[in-house]
Amino acid sequence: MSRILLSHGAGGREMAALIDEVFLARYGDPNRVGDDSATVLLGSHRLAFTTDSYVVDPLFFPGGDIGRLAVAGTVNDLLTAAARPLVLSASFILEEGLEIAVLQTIAESMRETAAEAGVAIVTGDTKVVPKGSADKVFITTAGVGLVLRPGVSGAAARPGDEIILTGTVGDHGMAVLLTREKLLDGEAIMSDAAPLTGLVLNLLEEGVKIHAMRDPTRGGIASALNEIARQSQVAMEIIEARVPVAPAVAAACEALGLDVFQVANEGKMLIIVAPEDAAKALFIIRRSPYGEAARVIGQVSAAPAGRVTVKTVIGTTRLLDPPSGDLLPRIC
Repeated sequence: MSRILLSHGAGGREMAALIDEVFLARYGDPNRVGDDSATVLLGSHRLAFTTDSYVVDPLFFPGGDIGRLAVAGTVNDLLTAAARPLVLSASFILEEGLEIAVLQTIAESMRETAAEAGVAIVTGDTKVVPKGSADKVFITTAGVGLVLRPGVSGAAARPGDEIILTGTVGDHGMAVLLTREKLLDGEAIMSDAAPLTGLVLNLLEEGVKIHAMRDPTRGGIASALNEIARQSQVAMEIIEARVPVAPAVAAACEALGLDVFQVANEGKMLIIVAPEDAAKALFIIRRSPYGEAARVIGQVSAAPAGRVTVKTVIGTTRLLDPPSGDLLPRIC
């Protein structure tokens, strides 16, 4: 690796290698578990802390925009640590010539999404670069939350656990891609960008035995499941027929030759629960407007450690590898 490629930001193998070889090798914690949020002890309180940057193109797409994406994405990362999101920061890199009205629309979308998520945007920064030095707007958000259930981690999945997916996959990635390429017919495919605060907090408050959570963004459920399998040193098998996919998304992926399991989502959660609590968890999740299509899609087993497989609709089994390369650049 001598130069940065688009694939280094795609959430797959190349990105993992970049993080290991450049960042963790210089300032990373050797004991890190690799979750979407770090957790730190502050006095008697355990806090979750996360940060993310958003460079999506186009800025506006069916179902959302870069502002909603920035708030929802950071909130959902905090939720994966079983934390109640509290406050966010928001920093902007703006290209010279951007219309003020566009920035106002994005800021209003962020305000509305933060209110929905129950968080406050309390600080930030703004920089302007010459025309041609950026692409309209880049946003970096960071968030802090209060951990309600210590120990929920990608490293805590156990053999026998059930794998719950809160809704259809591939919606966000396909909405953005088809809008960018001007292939979207009306609004048949809409991004799922949404903060999942109510859905996850309901599970925690009602005592569901959650072992791990991950929002399957870049690299889709393929990347997220492989990350958890490696962290926990377990195997996972999902049942293809159980994974909900909107018909329009399935058709678009088939036409473009894309694996829908590798397409980004921005309003879904993979939740790994103790088997005795799977039915209870599904009942609670389906009460949320963002969880009505939730299903148990698979199970965790002991071996072979770190491997994810798919039982196909024709009864065969195939490996579900994390993506390689950058199938969908600038998706979030």
